[in-house]
Amino acid sequence: MTEGAVVVVGGTSGLGKEVARYYVEADREVVITGRDPTRGSSVAAELGGKTTELAFDLSKPEEIAPALKGVGDVSRLVLAGVHRDENSMGEYDIGQAVALVTLKLVGYVEVVHALLDRLHDDSSVLIFGGLAKERPYPGSMTVTTINHGVDGLVRSLTAELKPIRVNALHAGIVEDSPYWAGKTAVLDAHRARTTTGRLVQMQDIVDVAVLMLENPSIAGTEFRVDAGWSLPF
Repeated sequence: MTEGAVVVVGGTSGLGKEVARYYVEADREVVITGRDPTRGSSVAAELGGKTTELAFDLSKPEEIAPALKGVGDVSRLVLAGVHRDENSMGEYDIGQAVALVTLKLVGYVEVVHALLDRLHDDSSVLIFGGLAKERPYPGSMTVTTINHGVDGLVRSLTAELKPIRVNALHAGIVEDSPYWAGKTAVLDAHRARTTTGRLVQMQDIVDVAVLMLENPSIAGTEFRVDAGWSLPF
């Protein structure tokens, strides 16, 4: 692994937290970020090791660079922060839409911009998207749009940052994640549409995330982890 910090934006919960945990257990310097400084401090203490935390809101991009000012060299950058949005044509909430578009398509880019002088040729960036881009559902208007935008970000950032590697990971429903755990009816319906008869687990996502961050030949790639759910069968 390359020296330098592992920065996990959105590392105080869900999949981002589990990726951060992997690197903490590998004795890496890890910086986690979230919107709530109290929660961030609690999660940093839970993870232990060489974990520190920062607080900023991705939907307020002007806050990002000042918040990241004290971060040193960065070897791995994970962009996993998000909030859930249900926005349909019939009941279109402009404020929610603007916040989510800004969070992922401006906030993510501003994180890279703010850390650009601390990235180096061997650094890598991983962006978390989602598979609403493949199969929209009622209320996914903004989510579907921005997750297609994530693929555009991968292409644009790869072209601008080379030889730094940039990739996207698009996860299906993750059965044991905090958001989905216990939602039996939804999980059973989703499982029935997979080709494998199983659902994605958090460890599956961590394994693929680490592979994409560490393998020097994975670059400019969008990768689906969904147990075969998105295939058109």
